[in-house]
Amino acid sequence: MTSSGRTREGPSRRGPVITVDGPAASGKSSTAREVARRLGIRHLDSGALYRALTYALLDEGVPQEEWVELEADDLESLQVQVEPTEEGIRIRHRDRPLDSELRTARVTARVSSLASVSAVRSWLLRRQREAARHGALVAEGRDMGSVVFPDADLKIFLVADLEERARRRLRERGEEEGPDAVRDEALRLARRDRDDETRSVAPLRKAEDAVEVDTTGLTLDEQVDRIVAMARGLTGSDAQI
Repeated sequence: MTSSGRTREGPSRRGPVITVDGPAASGKSSTAREVARRLGIRHLDSGALYRALTYALLDEGVPQEEWVELEADDLESLQVQVEPTEEGIRIRHRDRPLDSELRTARVTARVSSLASVSAVRSWLLRRQREAARHGALVAEGRDMGSVVFPDADLKIFLVADLEERARRRLRERGEEEGPDAVRDEALRLARRDRDDETRSVAPLRKAEDAVEVDTTGLTLDEQVDRIVAMARGLTGSDAQI
């Protein structure tokens, strides 16, 4: 943060911003959500915003092959609203609250392709940065510390062994963790990593000043404890919602 209280992200922030980045199934969502809860500040799940746009496009019948040509006006016409609440961020599509709809297999299978669209990235960037104007924030995703909030007060980058990430993803879906299933899921995650790291728009990248936390052998509580300990001192009175 500069001496004037402004950052490279744009308008003045109200309280500290903590970013939690990392590849798929590294533990970002559960860790960031619990860190935010313990610190008493908002949680921003950037993946939910991508999923909300994906859901809206599918719901309105926009063919996937046309997504690459989307422009700002097209995205605004979807009427996806992002509203800060005391706990986090509420997402609506044409005034309909979105929750479990964002995690369906149909949305999950298509959300990655939307993340590479330039207009989508610009739409999300504005709304993510606006969220920091409403109070302190724990923001999680793949480029929160490197692109969205380059002046974040604390940047965390979570990593984990590929097989451990595969097992976590299988448990998340309630599937068996047999050797074949773990191998197949690990291959899918490896392809996802390559796509995320090499895409031209907002690639997955660890910020130079981020603290790397290997979660392979850690419980959720241990992960959260480490980050909360680093965050103490950032969340004083200015961080309150």
